[in-house]
Amino acid sequence: MNPIALVLAFARRLRFPQLFVLVGALFLADLVVPDAIPFIDEILLGLATLLFGSWKQSRETLQERERSARSRARSAPR
Repeated sequence: MNPIALVLAFARRLRFPQLFVLVGALFLADLVVPDAIPFIDEILLGLATLLFGSWKQSRETLQERERSARSRARSAPR
């Protein structure tokens, strides 16, 4: 299996805060020492995609929770 797929498979299991830290650390490492890690640019692009996807899912989950709370409040007996 190629190394990019391994890193992305690992990163898919991370939540937003951990994914954000991983992307930030790899980006800073790439800035300090260019091309220290082979395929770092491709890995960063894949991780950034996962990061933004995770961010959108978190926001959608929050909106769903708010909607369900509102509907429960409306249907609760008074």
